[in-house]
Amino acid sequence: QVQLQASGGGLVQAGGSLRLSCVATGRFFLINGMGWYRQAPGKERELVAGITPGGESNYQNSVKGRFTISRDNAQNTVDLQMNDLKPEDTAVYYCNCRAKITKDSSNYDYWGQGTLVTVSS
Repeated sequence: QVQLQASGGGLVQAGGSLRLSCVATGRFFLINGMGWYRQAPGKERELVAGITPGGESNYQNSVKGRFTISRDNAQNTVDLQMNDLKPEDTAVYYCNCRAKITKDSSNYDYWGQGTLVTVSS
């Protein structure tokens, strides 16, 4: 199984920055895609940014140019640097990864516990 531990959320003023970090631990064969999702009150969970093991990344349009996702395959970590934060970025942010537990198993999605990011205007 894979456990994801996220950290780095908090309260920040509009225009400020925060860095979210997430580490994957447990017994697994391979971690494929990693990413960050968010869920604002009354809204569905949405993808913020994702990154492949090779470093290819993709972003939600609303965060392009402001957020940067990175990962360290050796440490099984994924970070999200968030700059120029806006009140509409306020949400609970969830770390996600897709992993194979064994060489022959399918890929499964795993989720962290969520970390709250609040941006005040």
